[in-house]
Amino acid sequence: MKAANQLILITGGSSGIGKAAAIELARQGAEIIIQARNRDKLKAAAAEIEAAGGKVHTYSTDLTDGKAVEQAAAQITQEVGLPDVIINSAGAGDWLSLKEASVLHYEETMASPYLATAFTCKAFYDLMQSRGSGHFIVVNSVACFFSFPKATGYTPARWAMLGFARAMQADLHGTPFRLSFIALGKVNSPYFTNNPVSEDRIPRIAEMLIPTMTEAASGKAIARLVRSPRNMTVKPFLMGMFVAMNRFVPGLFRWLMRVV
Repeated sequence: MKAANQLILITGGSSGIGKAAAIELARQGAEIIIQARNRDKLKAAAAEIEAAGGKVHTYSTDLTDGKAVEQAAAQITQEVGLPDVIINSAGAGDWLSLKEASVLHYEETMASPYLATAFTCKAFYDLMQSRGSGHFIVVNSVACFFSFPKATGYTPARWAMLGFARAMQADLHGTPFRLSFIALGKVNSPYFTNNPVSEDRIPRIAEMLIPTMTEAASGKAIARLVRSPRNMTVKPFLMGMFVAMNRFVPGLFRWLMRVV
């Protein structure tokens, strides 16, 4: 499926990786819907997408509120149309240790990205039943494959995203629906600008060996999945090698993440 003439909804599309994917897909001829909470950021992102030659619609939604997501999905479908592709890119969360974190931290970190993704997929999957097809893309962090110190809220939420994606792939097997999963290493995005403590806590072995991706590169990687759906993608390439090696020697990687 080519991006041209596709209607694509991107949650978290007002900044960072989501916005980069929106701009890339707009350049390829897709009609874009971006969904996030902050109206000012949505408006600014829409201007960039339009400058790239795309047609864009914005919807301000609290994606951690299931009822709000359902209402927005119905409104989007009525006003713009039923999306062909749903890209789940909304997510946040500081990297905090068990000592530093509050109960609210765990609630908020699980609410976005995990619940936001689950709510969005469910709402649009139900609406897609009349058409009988759809493509979901889940964007995640490679933290979903590892465990390391001082990220006791962030990492479990990312593992939950991986579990949801795999469960949904199993559920959709043999149907006209598809779910693609992509896990990204460090991306030079506003996330780390807004969360400098989190950047300082990236395991040193990853910082030393794995190149940082640009926003544009991450957007292109996500856009490729629209054209060529895949069950599992890990970027950059060297990070994919780390993930593969971790399956065989997980104890070694747990040690490396702690001390190197």
